[in-house]
Amino acid sequence: MEEQKNKYSVIVPTYSERLNISLIVYLIFKHLRDVDFEVIVVDDGSPDGTQEVVKQLQKLYGEDRILLRPRPKKLGLGTAYIHGLKHASGNFVVIMDADLSHHPKYLPSFIKKQLETGASIVTGTRYVKGGGVHGWNLMRKLTSRGANVLAQTLLWPGVSDLTGSFRLYRKSVLEDVISSCVSKGYVFQMEMIVRASRKGYHIEEVPITFVDRVFGSSKLGGSEIVEYLKGLAYLLVTT
Repeated sequence: MEEQKNKYSVIVPTYSERLNISLIVYLIFKHLRDVDFEVIVVDDGSPDGTQEVVKQLQKLYGEDRILLRPRPKKLGLGTAYIHGLKHASGNFVVIMDADLSHHPKYLPSFIKKQLETGASIVTGTRYVKGGGVHGWNLMRKLTSRGANVLAQTLLWPGVSDLTGSFRLYRKSVLEDVISSCVSKGYVFQMEMIVRASRKGYHIEEVPITFVDRVFGSSKLGGSEIVEYLKGLAYLLVTT
């Protein structure tokens, strides 16, 4: 079976996720039992001791399974993935958040979908039957939904959840797509999927339920919504 040859590099960017990182790693190991994988933690100089926790996890799971690849300070999500990619030994890459809004229990369905369809990208979507959002207030739901509907209408990428960041990529495809992206922050996920769609890559979706942050506070503020709208305008013009 093809699955035996595949290796999955799970890139998890962190900033002050000390309370979440152990749990997410435990859940990744729990749900990816029969799969060859590694977890690459890209920590942006967290002041809360996230890196110390990761070092403890390395002792537990092995440094070949958990790679800590820190950066000196907060340098943004897009560059965190690029940094993680440099250290990835898998032929597939999973990108997911460390704050437990992305549950590792969905990883097998991402992998299964890719094996069944041969897709280059499998993205988790909150907006199809079986997907959803827990712990969001109405305003946040409307904003997120509105952002997606707006982007759908204007950009037509054929993907229902543009701003989600829980995805499986063929490594070569991620490298190709990421190298043509210029956005930072919140818009970055959207630019990635729109550019991949424009490049003609095969994209599949699996339903996920997105749970709002377990510990810590959401990093999505008013300024990010403004950034999103600016990014949307940029993508309209350039893709």
